[in-house]
Amino acid sequence: MELHATSVTGALQRLIAGQVERAGGWLPFDRYMALALYAPGLGYYANTSRKFGTMPGSGSDFVTAPEMSPLFGQALAAQLDEALQRTGTAELWEFGAGSGALARELLQALGSRVQRYTIVELSAALRARQQEALAPFAGRVQWATELPERMRGVVVGNEVLDAMPVKLLARKGLQWHERGVTLREGRFAWSDRPTGLRPPVEPAGTHDYLTELHQQAQAFARMLAERLEAGAAFFFDYGFPEAEYYHPQRSMGTLMCHRGHLADPDPLDAPGEKDITAHVDFTGVAAAAQEAGLPTLGYTSQGRFLVNCGIVERMAALGVREQAAAQRLMAEHEMGELFKVIAFQRGPFWNALGFRHGDRTHTL
Repeated sequence: MELHATSVTGALQRLIAGQVERAGGWLPFDRYMALALYAPGLGYYANTSRKFGTMPGSGSDFVTAPEMSPLFGQALAAQLDEALQRTGTAELWEFGAGSGALARELLQALGSRVQRYTIVELSAALRARQQEALAPFAGRVQWATELPERMRGVVVGNEVLDAMPVKLLARKGLQWHERGVTLREGRFAWSDRPTGLRPPVEPAGTHDYLTELHQQAQAFARMLAERLEAGAAFFFDYGFPEAEYYHPQRSMGTLMCHRGHLADPDPLDAPGEKDITAHVDFTGVAAAAQEAGLPTLGYTSQGRFLVNCGIVERMAALGVREQAAAQRLMAEHEMGELFKVIAFQRGPFWNALGFRHGDRTHTL
């Protein structure tokens, strides 16, 4: 992709190109992805583009569950209420709160049960949008750019893990290579280097294979385990357990970009103008958390979790259009099966509401 002379995209391309040159002409993909998404003022999540919305006409790139239906937050609130009681805490923490839609629903549903709601947000542009959306709750909401050394409360993250930078590994001729980015005739291009890195499971067969390593998501899980003194954590995202993630047939990896409600597989094109994501290896995240002392409370599909939390009963009072939107959260061919929920707890285990039926922790 040719470098742009002007615009935010051009400035970000020049920044990345400079990093490639300073790195000796080759930049690991996880570093490229971090810059493309989070470079201050330029990266996708750091610039002022709209991002979240239900329709392409709004100028948005994708829709998340809280924007799709308020019932997502209302059903989740039932689980969080239980978690706050079980852990003896009174604060919610949300990572990457997007438009603020989920925070708004949770604060309305939980009322005085939540004494403080802290949003950990790296994007100044998104923080401003959240502050506007959450103005009625200004007395209880605060923002942070990183986790404190010690924290108590219940943590929520919706589509956070998939946006954490990943390393790319390519098996070619039975040899593993790390895939990075170089400059070739003024364009970003792929370049592979032999590596000692390996996926946690060697995909069967001898065919070429492309996949991801989730080192940053696992480091995040370990950090959360080290800092959470009391509480629990719930994460929603698309992904698979290890055995499915590194299946022999998943030979092209899961890396994908989103812009204008369309998906494309080329993260080197128009960095800063589109989201870059990878499906989550839930086994790796769970193992990292557990090794650091934060055991798994439950793991299941988003559809099953929401049903357990009473979303069907809440749908009964809605009109047909609102029911259809809520149904997309649960339908297997929509978000219900591809999206999973994983939770961790600090303190005694309990039979959590959202995992009471259909728990899949044994598959991790």
